Amino acid sequence: MTIKLGIIADDFTGATDIASFMATSGWRVVQLNGIPTGTVDLANADAVVISLKSRSCAAEQAVALSAHASRWLTTQGCERLYFKYCSTFDSTSAGNIGPVTDFLLAETRAPMAILCPALPINGRTVVHGHLFVNGRLLNESGMENHPLTPMKDANLLRVMEQQAQGTCGLVSLATLGEGKAAVVRRLAQLENEGKRYAVVDALTQDDLLTLADALPHNVLLTGGSGLAGALAARHPQPPQAEEFAPLSTGRTLILAGSCSLMTNQQVAHYRERAPSLALDVERCLNDADYQAELAAWVLTQSAEKAPMIYATRPAEEVKALQERFGVEAVGSAIEHLFAALAVELNGQGVNKFIVAGGETSSLIVQKLSVEGFAIGETITPGVPWVKDLHRPLWLALKSGNFGDEHFFTKAQEFYHA
Repeated sequence: MTIKLGIIADDFTGATDIASFMATSGWRVVQLNGIPTGTVDLANADAVVISLKSRSCAAEQAVALSAHASRWLTTQGCERLYFKYCSTFDSTSAGNIGPVTDFLLAETRAPMAILCPALPINGRTVVHGHLFVNGRLLNESGMENHPLTPMKDANLLRVMEQQAQGTCGLVSLATLGEGKAAVVRRLAQLENEGKRYAVVDALTQDDLLTLADALPHNVLLTGGSGLAGALAARHPQPPQAEEFAPLSTGRTLILAGSCSLMTNQQVAHYRERAPSLALDVERCLNDADYQAELAAWVLTQSAEKAPMIYATRPAEEVKALQERFGVEAVGSAIEHLFAALAVELNGQGVNKFIVAGGETSSLIVQKLSVEGFAIGETITPGVPWVKDLHRPLWLALKSGNFGDEHFFTKAQEFYHA
């Protein structure tokens, strides 16, 4: 079987996000956490996703990681590459979307890159080249307060040109409305004008399906999970027979590291209904005994509803903590404590983790030594349950703004005996 897509995802929640959308069309998706060191059976794969932790690191490191992933995927026979980043285009003026895209353009010798973060089913739309989140401009959606990649401009053409080496053009909603032939003509026009990147408007799933039909095979694909889902929907496969729902036996823990608006709502809703504990950031930084105390607290809670430990806070509190302790120190301390806690508790019977936040999820998966996932049932669009390929360990890895306020409760309704 031909591997249609080789996908480089810049974080772990994004990797499960895109894998989930393709799996809903019957595609066999193998998700690998980093570059495998041994042989991997890809005989039945339609797509292979490599999860990286490259969204918020230095641009040079992100390029190096992506280079390794792209070359490995190419050697596996992937027909084309896809660079997956967040549907809110999380990046800074220094990168990392621009530098990685520039590298992949050079590596694949593609004439142009498609930039399509739109994910209408989750409220991410692009109009006149401006990215909206649930109808609000990106820079007015709460993303302007992101602790690592604050998004201050909704104009994707400007954002991309600040961090990349070439210039952007636009494929507008009007062009998409005219159909496939008009999109093909517009892309050819932009290429003739020397544009290196084409930002694509998309307001509905039909817009993404039109784009999927129109894309020349030689362009580099970049974007969120919406476009990949549309490509899979245009070439559906028979449903997979095997399901990977988590077992009801064992214990569950919720770890919320994201400070997005939606995760704040989810945490507020869940802590009124189940055992919950706010992380003390100062102790996280300075108290060597804090991890053991947290582990003991988790194990003393009833297994009826999963206990939750959360670092989630409103934007003003996050800013105050960053000013007091430093941006990198706060983020790193929280991620490493959560990851170490997950490893310790997994050894004591916790076999299901519900994690909010891309950076948090990435480090937890790495420290748990998960080599890859089987993609299970979808909890909410873009968030499936996933199972470790080699052991009875299940995770739900949620990007910050995905899901509704009931997400943490809903995720636990998928267990089976």
